[in-house]
Amino acid sequence: MSWQAYVDSNLIGTGKIAKAAILGQQGGVWASSSGYNLTPEEQAAIVKTFQNPEGAQASGIRAAGQKFFCLTANERSVYGKKQADGIVIVKTTQAVLVAEYAHPTQPGEATKITEELADYLIGVGY
Repeated sequence: MSWQAYVDSNLIGTGKIAKAAILGQQGGVWASSSGYNLTPEEQAAIVKTFQNPEGAQASGIRAAGQKFFCLTANERSVYGKKQADGIVIVKTTQAVLVAEYAHPTQPGEATKITEELADYLIGVGY
């Protein structure tokens, strides 16, 4: 399966994720949903978040020009919120999944979808 297919089918295709991207930990966008553009600075900051989760909790998360309040951050996952919408970021062995959801999707629904795809990618070496 192509990286774009993971974004289109496993994330956006669920109807629970509004925008998504898969970033390489070494840099670059492997795939993204249509119109979802993360600047090179945002990409680098997202990948570096896992080295310093406390920094995300202090200053928030930026993605596609939007700033999210960080609810929780650790070495694997970062969850953020902006009003009724939110973001789920999960690190795999080689990639970082970035998934934004919009109201009425509940945080737990988006988290489950994104975390399960991350578990699958880790299981197959990515």
